[in-house]
Amino acid sequence: MAGPVIGRRIRHLKRYREVAQILVANGFGWFISELGLTDLLHLPLRWLHLTKGDGTALTTPERIRSVLEALGPTFVKLGQLASVRRDLLPKELVDELAKLQDDVAPQSLEQVKAVLEAELGCTVEDVFASLHPVPVGSASIGQVHRGTLHTGEIVAVKVQRPGMERRIRVDLEILADLAGMAERRFDWAQMYRVTDIVEELRTTLLRELDYQSEGRNADRIRACHKDDTGIRIPRVIWEWTSTKVLVMEFLDGVKLTQTEALRAAGHDPKRLAERAVEAVLSEMLRHGVFHADPHPGNLAALPSGELAMMDFGMVGHLTPELQRHLAGLVIGLMRRDSDAILRTLYRMGVVPDDVDAQRLRRDVDALRDKYYESSFHDIRLAEATGDLFSVAYRHRILIPPDLTLVGKTLMTLEGVVEQLAPDFRMLDIAEPFGRQLLRDKLHPRNVTRQTAKSALEALDMLMDLPQLVRSVLRTVQRGRVKLALDLSSADGALRQLTRIANRISLTILLLALSIFLSGLMVASALAKSPNALWSMPMNDVALGAGAFLVLVIIWSIARSGRP
Repeated sequence: MAGPVIGRRIRHLKRYREVAQILVANGFGWFISELGLTDLLHLPLRWLHLTKGDGTALTTPERIRSVLEALGPTFVKLGQLASVRRDLLPKELVDELAKLQDDVAPQSLEQVKAVLEAELGCTVEDVFASLHPVPVGSASIGQVHRGTLHTGEIVAVKVQRPGMERRIRVDLEILADLAGMAERRFDWAQMYRVTDIVEELRTTLLRELDYQSEGRNADRIRACHKDDTGIRIPRVIWEWTSTKVLVMEFLDGVKLTQTEALRAAGHDPKRLAERAVEAVLSEMLRHGVFHADPHPGNLAALPSGELAMMDFGMVGHLTPELQRHLAGLVIGLMRRDSDAILRTLYRMGVVPDDVDAQRLRRDVDALRDKYYESSFHDIRLAEATGDLFSVAYRHRILIPPDLTLVGKTLMTLEGVVEQLAPDFRMLDIAEPFGRQLLRDKLHPRNVTRQTAKSALEALDMLMDLPQLVRSVLRTVQRGRVKLALDLSSADGALRQLTRIANRISLTILLLALSIFLSGLMVASALAKSPNALWSMPMNDVALGAGAFLVLVIIWSIARSGRP
């Protein structure tokens, strides 16, 4: 491990030195010293590296933001992504990271054309009838120009900055090295799992570097709204799109940041707010894929009255399982039900084994009490989500990244809503979605499906049991396991094992019984010619027999569980 790290440090010595000097200049010389990197500093700075402050009144989160801005686009982007993780980082730091801006000076048109020709394999004139020299938007990774194809269609041309991918990969390697060294030397770094954070951010950032991935995201979001006439997603021109160039339909509208211009154009800000909330909630809760960066600059009102959504570099994905967990949290918050929230957190498997369960319960109850007396429509979703993440942070509950994106998205969206229509509340739209989630969760079809899935999982575990027992016995025979028995509690342990065995038995018997009954009913329905046997009401007989057997099994299990 040390060999590759040293090799990277030599290979990227200049950039390592820049990072170390910026850290020292912002009062983090002690960090460089603890990591053993003082040899990277020039001699004058080595004399000063032990300072723990920079002599200013800046707080530590403010100085961290200053460091990231000084380190350049990669670290600014990483800081912005880290600002989502309210379950991992202190609130003060997250609030400061949210202030990071990635507006940078645009690159020249000659540089843009060089990237276009290298990626598309032809001259710019072969593809575009015109390309406006002034970009309509410029960010750390790329910039967007307005262009016209030879067909006459107006398009948005997003071009990645030259050398950006290599620079980001170098910075990510350095950041991973620093995170690994920090975890070996600092308890706080282990507690915050900084290497996991860096790896998560690395995956997200590298995905944003692939403009083809962004194009596919746009296609997925457009599919979510295929029946929604109020939402417009720009069409991707795949013929001229590559990993570093993205060509899309140009949608010319009024950005939602321009409230006065919206009213002047005849748009209803409240209706636009409703559409934005409905669109994102529908993506999350019905489709499992959502626009994770719906800030006002990425939303625009078109002359047709449609709401345009743009920039799909950051998109969240929710598996059916995560959607169920999100539904559980939403329903728990809606009903102010501490038990429901805790059950969901435990089912997600994100609660540490050493958590103080009583303290966690007290914190969730306090959260419930805070909102219990509030009118449902007076609750700010951003504040409630932030409070929930604060509880997670205090108890080191690691929320899945896509769920933290949900929280960040909802908070961003609520800021848009408050700017457009201060008297409008997101929960006015979210409540019907929450009630629909509750109805869907309790629908017999979904209950049956979930029960069948649990039964199959239990059966799968039972089938693996013999192999597991053989493995344990072989380990015992080899003398690698030492057993210590406390016979004083043997009776209690045996009763508990009996209960577990009974539950497994009941699950298997019910599963077998349901298969048998299903086969019997199908056979009865498919019988081509009635006879003495099939002329009987077999479905009724089968159901009656099944019910009788279930009662006998339950009665037997209840008796076996008694002391």
